[in-house]
Amino acid sequence: MEHQIVSRDQWLEARKALLQKEKALTRERDRVNAERLALPWVRIDKDYRFQTGKGEVSLADLFDGRSQLMINHFMFHPDWEAGCEGCSFFGDHIDGMLPHLNNHDVTFVTVSRAPLQKIEAYKRRMNWHFPWVSSAGSDFNYDFHVSFTKEELASGSVNYNFRETPSEQAYDELPGLSAFYRNDKGEIFHTYSQYARGGEEALGTLMILDHAPLGRNETGTLSFVKRKDEYVQAPVKQSSCCH
Repeated sequence: MEHQIVSRDQWLEARKALLQKEKALTRERDRVNAERLALPWVRIDKDYRFQTGKGEVSLADLFDGRSQLMINHFMFHPDWEAGCEGCSFFGDHIDGMLPHLNNHDVTFVTVSRAPLQKIEAYKRRMNWHFPWVSSAGSDFNYDFHVSFTKEELASGSVNYNFRETPSEQAYDELPGLSAFYRNDKGEIFHTYSQYARGGEEALGTLMILDHAPLGRNETGTLSFVKRKDEYVQAPVKQSSCCH
């Protein structure tokens, strides 16, 4: 994109015009957030089980004593040796959020179908500390439409992001984020799920890039993203000062 080079006054006029659109977007986001909070809930009656370093636990156990639970559906197939690059990009954003979420009565847990041994090895590699459990042997991933059987994929489409998605646009695993509430009686409710690009606002790196001079500079969704230990470091330009 070619940019005009203008005076400060001309830039200020254009910036003020854009500010009005940014404010409208913020107000619209507030309206959408209010509608999200007003969604009806679905009671969870199925006994989902998960594998953790402390043994098998239930969905209720994942709340860790809090009333709200956010589950990050992390793409990690049992046959893979490493987690998905895009999900790993999200993983890099989680640890710093945890104290604030926990203080707000929200527990955040990552769930994958990979066996716990692979999850823990990859977690050490990435130097992550957030809770991450295995749903291996459970229907959990399938029921929340982030994992798909060979039969589903062979049928020509899968149910993803609340619509029928062609199999060629899907994989055995896909990303998502789901929310749950547990009341004083111990009843658990599914309150919300989002998929595909729905979780971008949680990715602070993207939000910063959206304000950088060249934006995301991508050829496709997250095309620039690698696992953080796989980036090739560009040579550092030497400055004439402080050296």
